[in-house]
Amino acid sequence: MPPQKPEAIARILDANLDRAREGLRVLEDWFRFASEDRARAEDCKEMRQQLACWHGDRLRLARDTPNDPGTQLHPAAEARRTGVNHLLQANCSRVQEALRVLEEYAKLDNPQMAADCKQLRYRSYALENALMGGQLRDRLRQAPLYLITSPLPNWLEAVEGALEGGVRLVQYRHKTADYRTLRSEASALADLCHRFGAIAIVNDRVDLALDIGADGVHLGQTDMPVETARQMLGPHRLIGQSTTNGQEMQAALATSADYIGVGPVYATPTKAGKAPAGLEYVRLAAEKATVPWFAIGGINEQTLPEVVAAGARQVSVVRSLMAAPDPIQSARQMLQILASAPLSHASSQSHASSQSHDPARQSHPTGE
Repeated sequence: MPPQKPEAIARILDANLDRAREGLRVLEDWFRFASEDRARAEDCKEMRQQLACWHGDRLRLARDTPNDPGTQLHPAAEARRTGVNHLLQANCSRVQEALRVLEEYAKLDNPQMAADCKQLRYRSYALENALMGGQLRDRLRQAPLYLITSPLPNWLEAVEGALEGGVRLVQYRHKTADYRTLRSEASALADLCHRFGAIAIVNDRVDLALDIGADGVHLGQTDMPVETARQMLGPHRLIGQSTTNGQEMQAALATSADYIGVGPVYATPTKAGKAPAGLEYVRLAAEKATVPWFAIGGINEQTLPEVVAAGARQVSVVRSLMAAPDPIQSARQMLQILASAPLSHASSQSHASSQSHDPARQSHPTGE
């Protein structure tokens, strides 16, 4: 059995107290200056101060920076951040990893410190949920055009064109492929979306969404219940649900779904045999929906103006972009139509209500 080496333990605790406090300061400044979220900025500050109470002279004096081999390690992944999301996620992970190390090593001679660090680690999960889930939901509300893929030849090139045209929300949908194909294609789509700063959603398959690190999942009426999916995905990923009538809409609004689909507005081969819900259902959603909602079904550049006139401010499309001769131009034209629509009172209510509906506002301690 290796010797305990008290000085080595002290150096481990010192290094990880520094690491956790530095990571918390990065998060605190985001909440303070970018989100202007006073409560969470104060939470980060309080956590830093709680850690500082354990960071006494005994640990600081054990520090031996010149002989620390870790100072010579410079992983390539640490040299660059691809965006704010990457930066924040990296610092959430940094804090959580450091707190876990502190919790384990403190068990050797300071059970109270170990217990404190365990609780702080749980609090850090809630901060992460607020950061990542809140940002995703903000981006969801700001995405007027939602592309759903179809398994056409050169489908990924069509998606890339739509992204270049301004689409920032894409759902991978392939009903007949085996899991190996699903995983390969969905992973390629997610990578492409994230390169453009777009949200990547997976249709139906929660397991696939978790496997490839997608931003969420979209569920039909016969798929897994929303609350079961929420338990599996956690509070920060997105969940959408299809609805075709007012009763289904009210049921979806009573769950933790982040958004709903409203349609099909028109007859569409994507939902063969499904009777269109019509513009009347669009008008009902504009009046009643309390989360972001996307009109869907047979919408193209020609029908979009009357869908907008019925109250839609966010729409989902398939063929009008996937089969478009020029997806870039088609996306730009549809986005221009959506941008010209006035912000309705119902839209404002939906945005405000969706913030209070946000499951990322709830604490979600992760277990062992």
